[in-house]
Amino acid sequence: MSGLTIGKLAEAGGVGVETVRYYQRRGLIGTPERPHGFRESSVRRYDDDALRRLRFIRSAQAAGFTLEQIAELLDLDARDDRARARALAREQIEMLDRKIADLTAARDALGKLARECGKGGAGPCPILTAFDAP
Repeated sequence: MSGLTIGKLAEAGGVGVETVRYYQRRGLIGTPERPHGFRESSVRRYDDDALRRLRFIRSAQAAGFTLEQIAELLDLDARDDRARARALAREQIEMLDRKIADLTAARDALGKLARECGKGGAGPCPILTAFDAP
């Protein structure tokens, strides 16, 4: 897949062209040189490494890593610093565990409200009053 235009790179990576440009501005993906010569051949071409990095970024984002953490992971990959990469992964796991606990609590609270609302009775629905509270 070498020699991809930015549009084809974006498509292969499952993002938009502006996302690729944003990653370039952030220093996560390099910007290839324009080829010399004819004007019509001045389109930048991205290599397989750019696509690999783009897919890495997307996968790391799906795991909840921030772009700052992803930049660090890319740097750690270049230096083969497994200890720091492992530490970042552990930090991310702790953050995900906290999020899961928060989401579980929210689901349980909403389930309780839905059961209360289903019982019927006088007055407004408990779901609506719960979200109306200050």
